[in-house]
Amino acid sequence: MPHLLLAGHFGCGNIGDDAILLGFIHRLGGEFDVTVMSGAPEETYRHYGLRSIPRRDSAAFDEELKNCDALVFPGGSVFQDVTSVGSVAYYSGLVKKAKKAGKKVALVGQGVGPVKSFFGKRMTAGAFNMADAIVCRDPQSPSTLKELGVKVPIRVGADCAFLLPEPSASDDSAGFQVGSMKAVGIAPRPIKGDEKRIIELFGSFCRLCFNSGTVPVLLEMDSKHDGPLLQEISKSQGGKVPDMRRLQTPMQLQGRLRRLDAVIAVRLHAGILASTVGVPSLMVSYDPKVSAFAKMMDFGAALNLEGLTAQRLFDQYQAFYKDKERLTKLVVRKREEMAKSAEMNIEAVLECLKLGSK
Repeated sequence: MPHLLLAGHFGCGNIGDDAILLGFIHRLGGEFDVTVMSGAPEETYRHYGLRSIPRRDSAAFDEELKNCDALVFPGGSVFQDVTSVGSVAYYSGLVKKAKKAGKKVALVGQGVGPVKSFFGKRMTAGAFNMADAIVCRDPQSPSTLKELGVKVPIRVGADCAFLLPEPSASDDSAGFQVGSMKAVGIAPRPIKGDEKRIIELFGSFCRLCFNSGTVPVLLEMDSKHDGPLLQEISKSQGGKVPDMRRLQTPMQLQGRLRRLDAVIAVRLHAGILASTVGVPSLMVSYDPKVSAFAKMMDFGAALNLEGLTAQRLFDQYQAFYKDKERLTKLVVRKREEMAKSAEMNIEAVLECLKLGSK
């Protein structure tokens, strides 16, 4: 049985990253032995039944590398240096070690960039040029890689989270309810140096929703970073804004999302996971990957977070909601197209291992 070592930002409290992992493994099937590099190995095993090692344990990585057939990156935006060049240095270092050990490397489901620093650009290009298979999740990422000097073939697929199955009724056992009122999910994210404006923007938007008879529901996509922000947004409105927090798996979130009428997403995977359960999303872009997703889903241009006011966001949402019937049909069609495109990630790994398609 082939053994894959999976690398990414998994087990770090981000539901979107774990959705990528689970979508990839679900479609891969049971004919592979997998080990996950996780920020919380015990939790990854408890929630998903997946064997894991600590993602920052070099000795454990070296040991697993000896026994694996390939190092696979199932997706995400790990090759970016917006926060720091450390992410690129870490992941490119894993690729270099794997190639030195004579292992196959597959970089699939990748959203690349922004990469702005000299060393970030150099390390990203080096890692991708060493890869045996590359699949990007949006059309913009290949352009970024080519600009960086990547010469090897690049394919375009879709995010592996689209490979997640429909959630079962048991995944929503907590029974999130908003009664008969319309409800909109809101997935903001903290932006360094701009937190105060983000709190004011979404707090005021929540107030406009309440005044119009719509229930705003704050969505926590990252337990380490979103929680304090959501608390401050709710606090700005007297602590009365409902939320979806501390959900432990993407399937639980999917179960709750399908009860909403629509989602407003700054977080990319809030939009993706809403799409997997047929709920349309108004995307608000802080990063090119969000704009790329909105374009791929035919949602229209994403709103730019910079300079956005609560009133403008509310007006755009009202127009978006009026078109809900068409958008819902569009989402159902597009999620099937995206799932089919995401299959390319699996095919690329199988080809890399010379196993043929499943």
